[in-house]
Amino acid sequence: MTIAIRARRGLTRRQLLVRSASTVALAGLGGVAKPYLSRAADRPGIGCGIQSGDVSAESAVIWARADRPARMQVECSTVESFASILRTGSADALPDSDFTAKLLLDGLPSGQDIFYRVRFESIDTRGISGETQTGHFRTAPTKQGSVSFVWSGDTLGQGWGIDPARGGLRTYRTMRDNRPDFFIHSGDHIYADCPVPSELKLPNGDIWRNIVTEEKSVVAHSLAQFRGNYKYNWLDDNLRAFHAEVPMLAQWDDHEVTNDWSPVGSADETGYAEDGTSNLVARARRAFHEFMPMRAMPERDGRVYRKVAYGPLLDVFLIDMRSYRDSTWNKRDDKSETFILGHAQLAWLKRELAASEATWKVIAADLPIGLVSEDAIALGDGPPQRRECEIADLLSFMQRAGIRNAVWLTADMHYTAAHHYDPNRAVFQNFEPFWEFVSGPLHAGTWAPGELDNTFGPKAMFQKGCTAEQGENLAPCFGLQFFGRVDIDGESKVMTVTLKDVDNRDLWSVDIEPRPDARPGQMVAQHI
Repeated sequence: MTIAIRARRGLTRRQLLVRSASTVALAGLGGVAKPYLSRAADRPGIGCGIQSGDVSAESAVIWARADRPARMQVECSTVESFASILRTGSADALPDSDFTAKLLLDGLPSGQDIFYRVRFESIDTRGISGETQTGHFRTAPTKQGSVSFVWSGDTLGQGWGIDPARGGLRTYRTMRDNRPDFFIHSGDHIYADCPVPSELKLPNGDIWRNIVTEEKSVVAHSLAQFRGNYKYNWLDDNLRAFHAEVPMLAQWDDHEVTNDWSPVGSADETGYAEDGTSNLVARARRAFHEFMPMRAMPERDGRVYRKVAYGPLLDVFLIDMRSYRDSTWNKRDDKSETFILGHAQLAWLKRELAASEATWKVIAADLPIGLVSEDAIALGDGPPQRRECEIADLLSFMQRAGIRNAVWLTADMHYTAAHHYDPNRAVFQNFEPFWEFVSGPLHAGTWAPGELDNTFGPKAMFQKGCTAEQGENLAPCFGLQFFGRVDIDGESKVMTVTLKDVDNRDLWSVDIEPRPDARPGQMVAQHI
């Protein structure tokens, strides 16, 4: 969806009051303006909630959804009282986008708390506006300063929906209490292939009772059903409050479409379009972009991978391990060409990593590297084969180019872990040691820790999931829901990664000292 921008200079509180008074006076004289309260039924409302995303030093995307065709009006300020207005803008919410609207607010001051408020006004009748909701985000700094963010993934999976009696999506409340600068959602925002039943029986004999909607009661195939999965999430109070206060950097994985999907081979009865793309994936991709607060890239329609710069200490590289992968299972005996990033994305990632001047380079991946899975990368012990070759190429490039202080973050596995990769333990040794941290689920079934292979020498420094006695697909009410927190100290530049649970307990933590940059300029140029 194309972002509509109508930026205007800010107004002072006095100017706003004068303008409002003038409107009232004109209404009294000419009878043109219609009484606000008398048209309550005509006022468009906010159908889900509000959220911000892709925050930079100067801009952010604001998202909301109306309950009918309407025009989203946004005002922002550096003060919570909105005594002075910094920027205003508007965007249309129309049926073609399921009444979702996105607006890019730019020209903002860096390193500042920004308060914004959103309302929808009638497209047909001037002056008829609905409720106002307020939100918050903080722009990225341009000067060296401390940064804090959280990450996780896997929301509303395995049939574990919203049970209000059990507190709903409690991990979102816990993350909100951490007051991070932003949130990375590592994928599986929805489980389009996992319907939510009205009740599920728990191992202890209790009953889990879900809120149920029509679109969330079946496996998603239609555009309306994919959209309905996202709207279901917004029924939760914790999620709405979190997204109003914490900006999100969104990426996707498989369950936004269907389990373990790939570009070819993941289709329903409608098959493929003339260009060979899956109609099912196209509908899922459209709904994802409609409901995510991501910057529009018209020249790269539908692209998910991108870089978000968050000041001199941090660049975040959000990659897409679904859209460009091969369409085979990751098995050693398959001799066909395999990849998980694709040639264009891999070249982009190398180029952007080499160009990054930030101290820390966080690679936000939707799948882990060293956990054995036929759907992911690792094949088991031995030298790189198949999809592992692409990762080996990337890691060896980073070593040759002198790119240091790269940390990998991911979710997907439905447990939490800290993996340290070291060439001294690895079969493939042409890379610098690095950390990979796994977290999640936010609200889904919990699983036991998986098996690591020795291709890149990972070692589990910490891991926590369900036990054999508890059984897999453990319900969220048993407390094994996880997220991670990252703190970068503004003075020492030390990165502290803490793995946490739904009750905000610190499960494990590590301080990572930044290593001096080892990139000779000529070498970087030679290997791009």
